[in-house]
Amino acid sequence: MKMRKYYFKKIENCEMCNSPASNHEILGQRLNKSQGFRPKKKYGIAVGVLKCKVCNLIFSNPLPIPNSVQDHYDIKPENYWSEDYFIWNPELFSYEINELKELMLVKEGMKALDVGAGIGKVMKSLNLSGFEAYGLEPSKAFYQRAIEKMNINAESLKFGKIEDLDYEKDFFNFISFGAVFEHLYEPSKCLSKALSWLKKDGIIHIEVPSSNWLMSKIMNSYYKLLGLNYVTNLSPMHSPFHLYEFDIKSFEELGKKLNFTVIKTRVNVGSIYYLPKFIHPLLKRYMNKTNKGMQLTVYIKKN
Repeated sequence: MKMRKYYFKKIENCEMCNSPASNHEILGQRLNKSQGFRPKKKYGIAVGVLKCKVCNLIFSNPLPIPNSVQDHYDIKPENYWSEDYFIWNPELFSYEINELKELMLVKEGMKALDVGAGIGKVMKSLNLSGFEAYGLEPSKAFYQRAIEKMNINAESLKFGKIEDLDYEKDFFNFISFGAVFEHLYEPSKCLSKALSWLKKDGIIHIEVPSSNWLMSKIMNSYYKLLGLNYVTNLSPMHSPFHLYEFDIKSFEELGKKLNFTVIKTRVNVGSIYYLPKFIHPLLKRYMNKTNKGMQLTVYIKKN
């Protein structure tokens, strides 16, 4: 396993609603590796996992921050990606674009930004839909493949982290954080920055892990039965490096500070792990009915 170096930041206030530590519930601890069914046989570095009682954000405290972000994301695609990975399907992101069209009048030539653009597939879909697409990507490997393999215009794609980059004020009509927000160390600051790039009445799309996912609750109950204080939420020091899990209320509370409104939400069930397959349909129906699925999608509008 690749050794990574971290420093650990103590969290005093909730990242989304700014509530103090007295409003944070300790859920348990998370190792720097997969814990699985036999966590008693695992050892490593553990951080506390807390839940905000005001907005239901789940986060680690202390927050492990790598000395270099490239320790996490500087991946060489040729090590494990086949050529099929670089095939772009025009239907990619079409569901989200259709949702967007229900929320705003999309016109030819509107400007869109994909935060964490990867190899540029969403950018290509946005261009196909009539947007003038831009992107930013923090991984050098992904950035290079976007230009070399996917023919993304280098002038439209910036290399770097959102924390370090900038665009003109009131430049974009639409911004997407697809499977990115949970990786940001200070997501509220990054969203505030993105809002400054967004035109008035512009829309931001965000996909994040839900803090209300039923499977996490089931697994955490299993650990308790074993007499352990481990939880399965988050993975701040191992793949996929999730630092936060969010609730709709997390965004509603943040909207009061950053002057935006949550205008649409959707919860997707996602995968079901560990449990026997014959109960999967029942669990999926329950999660659909109660919004206890794995992924939360939020559309916010700049006021």
